[in-house]
Amino acid sequence: MTGVPTSAGEISAADLGVVLMHEHVFIRTEALQQGWPGFGGWDEEAEVAAARAKLTALRQAGVDTILDMTVPGLGRDVGLVTRTAEGTGLRIMFATGYYTYDNLPFPFGFRGPGKLLDGDDRVLESLFEKDLTEGIAGTGLRAAVVKAVTDEHGLTPDVERLVTAVARVSARTGAPVCTHAHAPTQRGLDQIRIFAEHGVDMGRVMIGHSNESSDLSYFEKIIDAGCYVGWDRCGLSVTLPLEEQLDTLAALCAKGYAGRLMLSHDKACFMDWFRNEEVDAVQPDWNYGYIHSGVLPGMRSRGVTEEQIEKILVANPRQFFARATAG
Repeated sequence: MTGVPTSAGEISAADLGVVLMHEHVFIRTEALQQGWPGFGGWDEEAEVAAARAKLTALRQAGVDTILDMTVPGLGRDVGLVTRTAEGTGLRIMFATGYYTYDNLPFPFGFRGPGKLLDGDDRVLESLFEKDLTEGIAGTGLRAAVVKAVTDEHGLTPDVERLVTAVARVSARTGAPVCTHAHAPTQRGLDQIRIFAEHGVDMGRVMIGHSNESSDLSYFEKIIDAGCYVGWDRCGLSVTLPLEEQLDTLAALCAKGYAGRLMLSHDKACFMDWFRNEEVDAVQPDWNYGYIHSGVLPGMRSRGVTEEQIEKILVANPRQFFARATAG
């Protein structure tokens, strides 16, 4: 890799600017949208227009680039997202991987290690590698990262197989890894163990959804392993109150860990799991503007410096991707 691939073409990591490291634009359940088009209120042109307005506002707030972590299993459509981003001034980076808490798609039950068609999982790995090196679904838009998912279910056989495939692809290609990890059960440590076993460069790994825990020892284990902590569900208070999240974030900065933190919301403009008005009614702070309206003021009031904030939003993503493109 010679540059960071985005919706606007490949750019230098130095030009990424302010980056939010785990967002979504559209989340759609593939089987439902294919079988029953429009499920969950999906209207493509209306949702493109609504999303474009939200992305424009995000750019106007000072964000330059977002990493769209929508992979297969969540309805990835990089062509549609690129069209949506046109004219907003916002750059989008894309991801490869597969989103599941337990099982891989049915065909993988027949092929791979120990299956009817025994092999070393090159079929699964080749899907990720093609997205990283050639482009996604014939668009020519390459994935910038590969994603691993480990939720409360833990390392089911298929999830362990998936995380292992991610590790092997990253070790082989140098691609950065960004994860979904269930923080209350410290699933990020399971991911780190597998990554280390397969020779992944830990400086290219971000363990996600960490603000759903306030256990400083968990974060210190992630950082001691050489990884970044993804504080990337900002505004979402299902597990912890937002004030407690801010207290923990400020405590990490006070301990000197600002150089290992990255921020995001994990927000989508549209998801067919819930309607926007349903989410807004119970999680009103979970929106694309919360980092600038809530997190940054909260950090400043807790003694976090502008230099530390700049490091988290600009320098850390730049270093993360520069390390990958130099590898």
